[in-house]
Amino acid sequence: MFLFYAHTSTPRLEYIVDFIGSDLFDEPITITTNPKEFAGFEGPRLNYSKSDFNEREFYIEATSLLFETGIRAQEIQCFELNYHKAFYRTKGDFPFDVFAAIFYLITRYEEYLPHEKDEYGRYGHVNSLAYKEHFLNQPLVNVWLNELKIALQRKFPAIIFKRNQFKYIPTYDIDIAYSYLNKGFRRNAGGFLRDAGAGKWSLVKERWQVLRRKKTDPFDAYEWLDALHLYCKVKPVYFFLVAQQQKGYDKNVTTSSLKFQELIEYFAYVYKIGLHPSWQSSISADSKILREEKEWLEVIVDKPIIHSRQHYIKFDLPEGYRRLTDTGITRDFSMGYGSINGFRASVASSFHWYDLQKEEKTDLRIFPFCFMDANAFFEQKLTPHHAYDEIMYYYQVVKKYNGLFVSIWHNHFLGTDNQFNGWREIYELFMKENIYWDAYSY
Repeated sequence: MFLFYAHTSTPRLEYIVDFIGSDLFDEPITITTNPKEFAGFEGPRLNYSKSDFNEREFYIEATSLLFETGIRAQEIQCFELNYHKAFYRTKGDFPFDVFAAIFYLITRYEEYLPHEKDEYGRYGHVNSLAYKEHFLNQPLVNVWLNELKIALQRKFPAIIFKRNQFKYIPTYDIDIAYSYLNKGFRRNAGGFLRDAGAGKWSLVKERWQVLRRKKTDPFDAYEWLDALHLYCKVKPVYFFLVAQQQKGYDKNVTTSSLKFQELIEYFAYVYKIGLHPSWQSSISADSKILREEKEWLEVIVDKPIIHSRQHYIKFDLPEGYRRLTDTGITRDFSMGYGSINGFRASVASSFHWYDLQKEEKTDLRIFPFCFMDANAFFEQKLTPHHAYDEIMYYYQVVKKYNGLFVSIWHNHFLGTDNQFNGWREIYELFMKENIYWDAYSY
């Protein structure tokens, strides 16, 4: 048993102690607000307050963040600590208030404050502390927890910590299941005319060959992915865009297509699948569109849908996550940026979303991602070779801290579309040379 003392207990404090406790120990940390109980405890104990009791405790001087209510601009001053950044510097056996700092990062506190949006109306990564202080590419929370673990071990040599294991979850966004197939006469006729008018005769020929079943659709990477997952002994999660109206950024195959429905049914039978909520649902004034998409998907697969990831990573806090919880989603994979790769919440672990406005921990569990093919290709303009270096960096740094590594790939990157030559090969190399050797647990 590990005893934690604070002068008072708050929802914020309980939330972050639970998060840290679940990472460090097999059993929950016990919180007490009774000084006598704490002083008389013989086991490992941590004093989180404004003054220490005696040398037998581990003392971290507390800042005010976890004892506040409401949201206000924070005065963040970063400093260098063991070749990485930290903030909320205080006194005691640890050089900063690690509990408050972790709370600030994983709750995305800064996203509740006034900020500029990017071109898609999303929280821009350039606003973030991680970007400004150059730690966007680090799972800083995991780094801090590892250092806290080492410091506690020095104070309490007999303490027993949880043995975490590296986990990898390959995930796929199926925005457009097929380039040509199952799109109906009107969309294909329009495609023929568009390509012919632009003089793209190779695409005209390709479309004709695919529609006559003389060639595989360039976005069809499904059998290849099945074989890759089987070889590497991993179980992916597929997210399907099922907008009922195909317009704007929602260009999925029409949901009336029987072949599209069969594809979804197959993956739901073999793997976990989730909803890829449409752009339309993200800008709607209510949850009606989101609910309709989720209900349609549940009818097709005949099981509850609890996983989701936002199309274009389009969501705002707290409204976006509240919509998910209101419709029964309990696992979300949207925590990352749609404009740059890195750790949006500075963590490579899953965690429950804390609604800062309501001051409550929710049942929605967040699975953050740090690498997406579309970011590397469209936003960062990386070649397949440099994208391989980047995904290897994130793989290695997450594995170093026995964290959770979630990547996002799209079927059209992994098919045979000439625009994405080389991307399928680097993903296969990454999977076979690295993931093959690592255990999967989800």
